Amino acid sequence: MTKWLRSGRRRDICILLAAAEDGELRSQQLKSRLEAHYDDHLEPKAFYGSLSALVDAGFVEKRTEGIYDVCALTEGGERRVREHYDWVQECLEGDGNEK
Repeated sequence: MTKWLRSGRRRDICILLAAAEDGELRSQQLKSRLEAHYDDHLEPKAFYGSLSALVDAGFVEKRTEGIYDVCALTEGGERRVREHYDWVQECLEGDGNEK
């Protein structure tokens, strides 16, 4: 497993981006959806630190659109989410042992 998947928050950010209707979300929408899922407030420094780590690693791209930052998965980020999904599905349907 790659290092970025070891962080639940980073993984969840990528999952939310993969599930976004048009493949992208404003960073504040992303933070709000993550807070709703966790049923808890996220400190901005912690959230934006996780987001920046994903951008720096090349899994998320961020651009400015007007006054908003808009985020989307890169091809590499999409591939990692799909690999993780396959692994979770395999664990749930099988015995959970790696082949």
